[in-house]
Amino acid sequence: MLVVVGIAVAVVALIATVSQIAVMTSAGAAVVGGVVALVPLTAVVLGIRWVDRWEPEPRYALVFAFLWGAGVSTLVSLWLNTAFTDAVYHSTGNVDTAEMVGAAIGAPLIEESAKGLGVLILFLARRRYFDGPVDGIVYAAMVAAGFAFVENILYFSSSMEILPQIFIMRGILSPFAHVLFTVAIGIALGLAARSRSAFMWLPAFPAGWTVAVILHALWNGSTFTGQFFGLYVLVQVPLFVSAVILAAWLRRRERQVITARLVEYARAGWFAPHEVTMLGSFPGRRAALSWAGRGGPVAKRAMRDFQRSATSLALSRQRFVTGRAERTYHHDERLLLDRVTGARATFLRALTMVR
Repeated sequence: MLVVVGIAVAVVALIATVSQIAVMTSAGAAVVGGVVALVPLTAVVLGIRWVDRWEPEPRYALVFAFLWGAGVSTLVSLWLNTAFTDAVYHSTGNVDTAEMVGAAIGAPLIEESAKGLGVLILFLARRRYFDGPVDGIVYAAMVAAGFAFVENILYFSSSMEILPQIFIMRGILSPFAHVLFTVAIGIALGLAARSRSAFMWLPAFPAGWTVAVILHALWNGSTFTGQFFGLYVLVQVPLFVSAVILAAWLRRRERQVITARLVEYARAGWFAPHEVTMLGSFPGRRAALSWAGRGGPVAKRAMRDFQRSATSLALSRQRFVTGRAERTYHHDERLLLDRVTGARATFLRALTMVR
């Protein structure tokens, strides 16, 4: 129920934001801007899916994250950024100063707070399933993707006369900019999730938020230095490459953890060695799905359920081994083992019938 309410609120905020953009520009320009903004959004979502392949997060949580970023975060930021810039202008009487301070200080503080709150809500609501930095990256990136999508609609629709240039700047050179900022919060909360302390998020969240604000401020501030492309090459490109390397390393680490925990279950007789090998690689999983597909849709669904349940089992075991297991661990473990056994029996039975 709480999730439904949250999504509903985010949808209302998204409608209000897009409507405000349409009023600020025009309905036609907003439509064109929305269509063009789908291009960088697609690239970002594909990147998130690449990171989230081992244990895909629930769709409802990802939908909430995206809508929070696209609706609540953008609406709050649109209002507060305007108010902040106006306040600076009234204090200084200088338009240029107001725009610079608003972009380099106000926007990072306001926008990372609005986006970060969405990540924190997901962390607190799904604490028992928040396994580490990879989950943090996925949720933070999805919030940032929603925010960047609507922000791009605003920039594209208000700059129709120079749309190609703006698209190159925002859609090609920096589609992952907001993701790189907010991911700092996700990583911090992901590390907090691995702590045995239930309150580690209290120092972790402001630490991640501070990094996100600094990165955002450096990015926005660079546009006022006259050295944007120099700083882009020297700072933003290495930052992006480092983020990709970190995500790849974390994904590899997650695979190693899953394999190690499944080996323990294999020793107890729950998995065959070849099943652990299959579950420990994406090519193996794809080949297994293709093989199970010979038995029809039911067998393929059973194989997919087998893979997902085994992954959840391994990660749940990891939480237990590291002292972070929930009270219902043994009950949940039994249910997952039953699901693994039932799914295996289903696809084997289906494949036997077609021989």
